[in-house]
Amino acid sequence: MVKATIVGASGYAGGELLRLLLAHPQAEVTQITSETYAGQYAHFVHPNLRGHTNLRFSRLSDLAPCDLLFLALPHGQAMERIEEFAALAGRIVDLSADFRLHNPADYPRWYGRQHPAADWLARFVYGLPELHRQQLAGAKYASGTGCNAIVTLLALWPLYRRGLVREAVVEVKVGSSEGGNKPSPASHHPERTGVVRSYAPVGHRHQAELIQELGLSPQRPGLHFSVTSVGIVRGALATCHCLLHEDLHEREAWRIYREDYGAEHFVRLVRARRGIYRYPEPKILAGANYCDIGFVADAGQRRLVVIAAIDNLMKGAAGNAVQTMNVMYGFPETLGLEFPGLHPI
Repeated sequence: MVKATIVGASGYAGGELLRLLLAHPQAEVTQITSETYAGQYAHFVHPNLRGHTNLRFSRLSDLAPCDLLFLALPHGQAMERIEEFAALAGRIVDLSADFRLHNPADYPRWYGRQHPAADWLARFVYGLPELHRQQLAGAKYASGTGCNAIVTLLALWPLYRRGLVREAVVEVKVGSSEGGNKPSPASHHPERTGVVRSYAPVGHRHQAELIQELGLSPQRPGLHFSVTSVGIVRGALATCHCLLHEDLHEREAWRIYREDYGAEHFVRLVRARRGIYRYPEPKILAGANYCDIGFVADAGQRRLVVIAAIDNLMKGAAGNAVQTMNVMYGFPETLGLEFPGLHPI
C-alpha cells in the first residue's frame, strides 16, 4: 500500500486526486495540505467527498514523510521547495509546470522567470505514459502535463513521429476549470458564463511542451497554437488542421493511429457515420481518464483534421497523474481509473 500525500489538495486538480486515490486499492492518502483551509475537513471544500473521508487539511509546515508526494501547487511553488519535498518522499508526481520542460532556458521565455532548481529538471520524466511509459516505470520523479498540451500531443504524435506533417494549425477550446479555483474578474459569473473568448491566440505556455515533445524547432516550430475559453466547466477539445507533405487516405490514417494506440487503455479512436457523437466530445468524458481521438481527411488537399477531447481535470491533470503513479509502481495502468464518464450529463 502506497502512503500518499497531496500537497495543494484544496484546488480542483487536488480534489480530483483525492477523489481518485480514496478509491484506489493500492493507495492510502495519509495527509492533505492547504494553507487557506488548514484544520477544515476535506468535504468542506470538496462536498462530493462527504462521507468518504474524515481527512482534514494540514499546513505545509506540518508535512510528514510518506512514500509518494503529489504536488498540486500553483506554478512556481514546487521549484522553490523541491529539496524539502524530496527529503520527505521517495517519489514525487508534480502536477504543475515546474518540471515539465527539460531546458532551463525555456522557463524565462515561457514562464517569465529563471528556474531556481535547474539541476532538478533532468531528474523528472515528462508524465505522459503513452509516450514515456518505459522511462516512467520505476522512476522517482515525474512531471505533470499541461491539459492543452496533452490533448494536442496525443492527437498529433502518430503523424509527427512519422514525419508526415509540414505544418499544423491547432485550436483548443477549454472549460473554466482550467483556470483553477482562485476567483478573478475574468472568472466572475456575469463575465465568464456563455463566453467564446480567445484568451491566447498566440504564445500559450503549453506550446513549449509541444515543441519539446514533438521535437520541433523552437525558432520556427511550424505549429500554430491558439486557446479559446468556452462556456463549459470541464473539458478540452483540440481541433488540429494538419497540413501534410503528401495526401493521406483516411484508411491509412486509421492504420497509423491503430498501430500507435490500439493497445492503449486510455486512448479511444472515435469515428461514426451516424448519430450525435460522430467525433470526440469532451462532455461525455467528465470524470473519465480517456482521450478520444477522431479525424477526417480533406481529400486531395493534403490536409488531415484531427480532433481530440479530454476532461482537463482528469486526463489533463489528476487522472493522468494517477495513471503515471500506476506506471511508476508497476500497478495495472487502469487501477482506480475505470470510471467511463456519464451520459447524459
